[in-house]
Amino acid sequence: MKDQYLLNNNIIFLNHGSFGACPKPVFNEYQQWQSLIESQPVQYFSEDIYNYLSKSREDLSTFISCDLDDIIFVPNPTTAINSIVRSLKLNSGYEILTSNHEYGAMVRAWQWFSKDKGYNLIPFNLKLPFTTKSNFLDDFWKGVTNNTKIIFISHITSPTAIVFPIEEICQRAKNEGILTIIDGAHAPGHIDLHISSFDPDIYIGACHKWLSAPKGSSFMYVKKEIQNLIDPLIISWGKEVDPSPSRFIFENQYQGTRDFSPFLAVSSAIGFQKNNNWDIIKERCRKLTKQTLLSLQDILKTELLCPVNDNWLAQMASIQLPDIDPSKIKNTLLKNYKIEIPIFQWENNNMLRFSFNAYNDEDDSNALIDAFKDIFSK
Repeated sequence: MKDQYLLNNNIIFLNHGSFGACPKPVFNEYQQWQSLIESQPVQYFSEDIYNYLSKSREDLSTFISCDLDDIIFVPNPTTAINSIVRSLKLNSGYEILTSNHEYGAMVRAWQWFSKDKGYNLIPFNLKLPFTTKSNFLDDFWKGVTNNTKIIFISHITSPTAIVFPIEEICQRAKNEGILTIIDGAHAPGHIDLHISSFDPDIYIGACHKWLSAPKGSSFMYVKKEIQNLIDPLIISWGKEVDPSPSRFIFENQYQGTRDFSPFLAVSSAIGFQKNNNWDIIKERCRKLTKQTLLSLQDILKTELLCPVNDNWLAQMASIQLPDIDPSKIKNTLLKNYKIEIPIFQWENNNMLRFSFNAYNDEDDSNALIDAFKDIFSK
């Protein structure tokens, strides 16, 4: 699959989790959509774009198992969370329960609006290593109080690359009358995603990561019962020009003149995975992730964050590094070994996160393992 991507062949790319990587056929489709705009801009923006967006939303809704009128496209999850937090009526004293594994930009948005709205963001410290789903839930629910109105939590975490038991969290929250907002940036195209099965109130997903759509393509799902709570981030023409059937769609999807091509190419990204036996590819990458993680643990002698099984891991994993300069190791890996991989600090620990996707193979894994053997034997 390597020749299906635009990635630099001189680099071993082990960081799909950050920004994805767009396959050539999907990128070509994206450019064709851009060309279509310029062929008749007035027709495109005045008439055609609404049908194009509806078809793309329909394809995506089928892929993630939800109603097409419950999702809108957004450029990125950060835009989505800003729309949500600005809109929700959050009284002083309300508590928003989250975890210490969340993505920094999302946490910062919650913190920013708390100054004016008066709610309290509670970043519950989830203890590592994780063991079982039931222990995870029991631990996390210790953070729930009578003032907890919303749970905001990742489906797959960014810093620790762990698959959280979202279905169980959503069910328990529903039983206790708590709103659930799920950051699923890493989920679409990475794990099987059936939104209707676990029924979150709000779900945010990125298409430009593991689905490998063009950059700037993400979505926001909002359950019909609470769509009236979400106001548009940008006020535009609304129903005066948009024929969509619901306020949620016509107030949010068109926010002025822009290039909608990344959204429209999502259908091509879905088709690319369907046409390339993606279940087989995902399974191969999962096995490679587990093998690589165990090999790195053997070198580094650090404790794993969770059991090495499908309950917790998919095509991405993180491992704690010794007390070293993370920027120095990252630069060494890129300069001396041609490996692009994120190394960062989380909870005062140095962490390495690696990702495997269709274009990766065992040679890439071995290159990382050999580099670490070389670096840490000196």
